[in-house]
Amino acid sequence: MTSPDQPATPAPPMQSVPTPSRAGRNLPAAIASGVVLGAAIIVSLLFWKAAFMVIVVAAVLVAIWELGQAFATGDIRLTREPLWVGGAVMVLTAYVFGAPSLVTATAVTVLACMLWRLRGGIYGYVRDVTATAFTAFYVPFLGGFVALMLAEPLGERAVITFIVVTIASDIGGYAVGVVAGKHPMAPVISPKKSWEGFAGSAVSCVVAGWLLVVFLLEGDWWVGALLGLIAVVTATLGDLCESVIKRDLGIKDMSQIVPGHGGLMDRLDSLLATAAPTWLLLHYLVF
Repeated sequence: MTSPDQPATPAPPMQSVPTPSRAGRNLPAAIASGVVLGAAIIVSLLFWKAAFMVIVVAAVLVAIWELGQAFATGDIRLTREPLWVGGAVMVLTAYVFGAPSLVTATAVTVLACMLWRLRGGIYGYVRDVTATAFTAFYVPFLGGFVALMLAEPLGERAVITFIVVTIASDIGGYAVGVVAGKHPMAPVISPKKSWEGFAGSAVSCVVAGWLLVVFLLEGDWWVGALLGLIAVVTATLGDLCESVIKRDLGIKDMSQIVPGHGGLMDRLDSLLATAAPTWLLLHYLVF
């Protein structure tokens, strides 16, 4: 204790700790990460398409690693080595040879994983192989549609359209949901998602799709509006499905590899779910 004649020792200054936003994110870190990733994607698309394929393959490999780490918390073991090799082959063959090669490479990858898992014995075989086949479809197969999109005429513009429309869902939903979100969409799965936010996502996606398809891809306005409507549904479902996976496994984020966002899969979930419908729509109605 200090005597009355001695001044009290001043308390140490409190250190500021970054607080998450109302939507649960460290917003400055999230924005910085998004800018860096976006710049890498845009530069690769504008100057060298092969570099973008390197980014796609790297994202697939990291996403498989993240899912493997997540499944391990539930005592589920992916056969990651053949899945890594097969996933890279699936994406690259889709870009070089087209959609039939993507289907064939997927089948061969799953069979190779089934054979590889035999080395681990009988216990948990069905569980592990099922999770591995699910991962093969969820990440490299759906990611292969991005490669198919890039291989199309005006492929670089198509990929930019796909990414921007999908991101518009996140931005519109985030902005409206933070300000006006009152009615939860799926409170058990994702408490922060609201129907007001979904409406904001819908408006953002339709406007982005309309503008990009008309002015970047020189397509019809209604195709852009349809793309926006499809994207808002698939992006939202992709986000909700990944949330279900995390809740089932009892984890908050797939990893902490992307500052402000969590894991890479926490950012890829909407993109993966939107890739196939976007390619299908653009392939038959624009290209």
